[in-house]
Amino acid sequence: MKVYISADIEGITGTTVWSETELNAPDYQYFSQQMTKEVEAAIEGAIAGGATEILLKDAHDSARNIHIANLPVNCKIIRGWTYDPMCMVAGLDKSFDRAVFIGYHSKGGSERNPLAHTLCTFADVKINGEYASEFLINTYAAALHGVPVAFVSGDVGLTEEIYSVNRNIITFATKEGIGNATISVSPQLTISETKKLVEQSMHVERDTLQVPLPERFVVEIIYRDHTRAYRNSFYPGATFKPHNTVEFVTDNYFEVLRILQFLT
Repeated sequence: MKVYISADIEGITGTTVWSETELNAPDYQYFSQQMTKEVEAAIEGAIAGGATEILLKDAHDSARNIHIANLPVNCKIIRGWTYDPMCMVAGLDKSFDRAVFIGYHSKGGSERNPLAHTLCTFADVKINGEYASEFLINTYAAALHGVPVAFVSGDVGLTEEIYSVNRNIITFATKEGIGNATISVSPQLTISETKKLVEQSMHVERDTLQVPLPERFVVEIIYRDHTRAYRNSFYPGATFKPHNTVEFVTDNYFEVLRILQFLT
């Protein structure tokens, strides 16, 4: 079984302020280590569940957060950004049996995590009238290749969203956001539960995990800055909408990924 793992940091246990997520910031090192431990637990769980080959994408900021010394021999890692539209799930294709997302977080515009955002901090993203999370964007990207998402860890707001999308996807809540604060579980609990639940997710019937792609996509990118919105409205096929919004309509989800790559 071939498994793809994408890892972010804003949903890792304990992260609460931006300085804990930024390479070379004073508070960063501990949380980089915790991200690594949670990823390693997911890898161990996937292997225990039958995975024979794993591709890991470091998918936060510099994409150079995960310590690689203890990765097993059947795991490869993509560090840095390929700059192709698959972005946080670069390298994922139809050869994979399922995907796992570690350390994901609530969507931009949400109050459920102090670090909530979608792809960038200067705009929010809507798809078909609803604010979109990185979980949804990347789950649809996986669906382009027929690959289901089996397990996701992150904040409570995200796990509730996932339950509303497909209740067969197994989740673990690392923390809950309240205003500019978080209430986190024990880091050790996250590590043990991640390993156990990822292993369990390897045995869930694959077809029950699949999130279907909509037939049509109306994408709205809502910027903080109207000048950025006006400039980006000249992207081919896009239009400017009040207030500070670029709209793009397509029936091809790869084109959604392409515009998000260039305009966020």
